[in-house]
Parts: sequence; structure tokens; C-alpha cells
Amino acid sequence: MQLKSIIEGALLAAGRPLTLDELADLFDLTDRPSTEELAAALQELCADCEGRGFEVRQVASGYRLQVRQELGPWISRLWEEKPARYSRALLETLAIIAYRQPITRGDIEEVRGVAVNPNIIRTLQERDWVRVVGQRDVPGRPELLATTRQFLDYFGLKGLDDLPTLAEIKDFEQVNPEMTLAIEPPAEAADEAVATGDADDDERDAEAPQHEDLADPDDDEELRQ
Repeated sequence: MQLKSIIEGALLAAGRPLTLDELADLFDLTDRPSTEELAAALQELCADCEGRGFEVRQVASGYRLQVRQELGPWISRLWEEKPARYSRALLETLAIIAYRQPITRGDIEEVRGVAVNPNIIRTLQERDWVRVVGQRDVPGRPELLATTRQFLDYFGLKGLDDLPTLAEIKDFEQVNPEMTLAIEPPAEAADEAVATGDADDDERDAEAPQHEDLADPDDDEELRQ
């Protein structure tokens, strides 16, 4: 059987990204393909997918088969649950962590100019987009936050270098994260409900009268530094 067909079947069955090592482990030591052979077969598979409804996409955790993103408006109708909507406060917090990691909660508050609702950090950690990577060596030893490999996978990124430039982010409210459609259905409805509920709470808390929960006009400049 052709190597390309085996890889295609494995990616289809796995429903998650597979690394080159994981693909190589499908074979016995006697017929194990080299990394170069696997990479070449993946390139051929990518070419075969041209003009079709799905593609091979490389993300941080490996390679996966997924429905082309431009088909999302139609394919998403297969599932009743709606994708989660996230508050502006949550999206701004996630962006600050992504562009300035590792970063403390105090640093985030300094950039945004308002207190960070604990529900925001909790939601990001529950979705496995953000994790604690250490503590800053200052009084109180605040936790340092950074994004995860799952964050990169969710947004279809191979690495942080693939993040859009800040100039390309015109309006946080237009950023409604939806997983680039893979073979597996979207996240379970329960997870979506948690994220949506927390996001709504974050929005209400952030809009308290004593604070204006909007990013400071100078935030982009601070993020670049």
C-alpha cells in the first residue's frame, strides 16, 4: 500500500494532529519510512487536496486533515450548537498574553488599564489556551502566563511567528474564535457553554461604572515593545 494512502487514512482516523514521529510509529522497524519520505508523502497529499473540500494543515502539534476554512459557513450547520462568543475583555487579555508572554496578571492590568476579572484567566486556562509557566522573582512571586500548543492548534498556527501583526487586528469584537473545521466536530457543547457564560460574566464585570473596559489607545504601542 502506498505511503501516502496510509498517512491519509491515519490522519482521517486520528481526528487530531499527528507528528512525523507518530506517523512513523505506524510502521514496523523493517519498513519504517524516513522523515524525508514522510514529509514528501505529506506534500503529495497536500497537492492531491487542491480543489477539494478538505486540506492537510500543519499546526503546532503536527499535521491534520480539516475542512477548508472558507467552507465553514455551510459545514458548521451540521451542528446545532453555536460557536462561543467571547467578550472584548477576554479577547484583549488573550492577545496581550500571546504577544507579550510570559506575562503576569499585573502586567495585563497595566496594559489594559482595568482589573482583570478572574473568570477571564480561568476560562482561558479551562480551554487550555493559557497556562502558568513560572513565577516572577519579585515580592509576591506573581504567576507568569503564556499560551499553549493547544492555543496554536485552535487558531491553525504552527508557531507564535504566525500570529498576525497588531496592525492587522482592526477590531477585537470582530474576532470570534472558531476552530478551523477538522474531521472531528467542534468542542462539546458543555465546554462552549462554560466559555460563553464566563465571557458574558467577564463583560458585565468589566463594564463596572468606575472603569471603562476598553483597551487604551496606546495599547498597541505597548504591545510592540
